[in-house]
Amino acid sequence: MSLTNVAYNPAFTWSSDKVRSLEAQMRQPLFNEHPVEMGLKRNGAAAVEALTADADYRRQFAAAFPGQPERLSMEHIIEAIAAFERTLISGRSPFDRYVFDDDQTAVSASAKRGMALFYSARVGCSQCHSGINFSGAIVYEGHALAPALFANTGLYDLDGRGAYPSSDRGLIEVTHRAADMGKFKVPTLRNVALTAPYMHDGSLPTLDAVLDHYVRGGHRNPLQDSRVRPFALSQTERADLTEFLQSLTDRGFVENPEFSDPNQGG
Repeated sequence: MSLTNVAYNPAFTWSSDKVRSLEAQMRQPLFNEHPVEMGLKRNGAAAVEALTADADYRRQFAAAFPGQPERLSMEHIIEAIAAFERTLISGRSPFDRYVFDDDQTAVSASAKRGMALFYSARVGCSQCHSGINFSGAIVYEGHALAPALFANTGLYDLDGRGAYPSSDRGLIEVTHRAADMGKFKVPTLRNVALTAPYMHDGSLPTLDAVLDHYVRGGHRNPLQDSRVRPFALSQTERADLTEFLQSLTDRGFVENPEFSDPNQGG
């Protein structure tokens, strides 16, 4: 899942509504055993030892956590990574310049038509991909916590009754409610043209394949979200919708050298 504007997410991971902070999310890839991701033991001793051996990291952690007896610990590593993730803010795409700066030249005529389709009742993309982050509700200071949005997009129907692969069943694994089979968190669409493959499991390789899936209304899974239903797109409309999705690419964000080389940051 993209880290674009991840600080605003009300919940994290594809299939849980219980993981509600970046620090909590981080523990999964760091310490998971099924599947193994980063492969750290529960106390993270190997990571702490490796960073402690580096004089630059010792100095930086001492500056970041002053007055604490243990300045370089696994908790501090997690806090530092989360602090970095909260700087990954994207809001200067052509779409943003068009909508928020009233720059009429920021997007093409095709993208403007695609935007109208995206927000139309006929196509209905914005019913799930809503809000400033195109992912439903967001969290910000002084605002009541809203629930994360999960949806079954009809990606699978293995038994005619809505079953998903046994190792990848979605929100049902947390809630144990049958109706939550196949529900996954609605992701941001910011920079979506750059983030192939698509869907929670990467099973659709291109934006064209994603449009094919939604145009046919999914697999008509009996548990799928009622907002996923067939609709028609002409070739021109398809090109316009794709052009709009491409207008969500923030080049200043994705090509920012500070996000690839920490020494660029000053």
